Amino acid sequence: MASAVIHLHPLAPAKPETGAACNGCGVCCAWQPCPLGMLVSGRRHGACDALRWDDGAQRYHCAMVSDPLAVWPRLPAGLGRPLQAVARRWIAAG
Repeated sequence: MASAVIHLHPLAPAKPETGAACNGCGVCCAWQPCPLGMLVSGRRHGACDALRWDDGAQRYHCAMVSDPLAVWPRLPAGLGRPLQAVARRWIAAG
């Protein structure tokens, strides 16, 4: 497997153990996008365009869950909430 350098916020939590729940460390999404992130970013490698740092929570989150219109501003406003539900399912959030 090829190595890669990813740049993360210095206050990001450490990557959890394999199989543990996501803690917002950002490692996975900064390394390569999930299937939804591939649609959002238009690529299969590199950081996802929906990866956002949350200063208040001191963790990363997916903007397709928190604010899909910020990622896809041309999306009709009425589709924002349904897309959030789809995004949660696709990334297995919660």
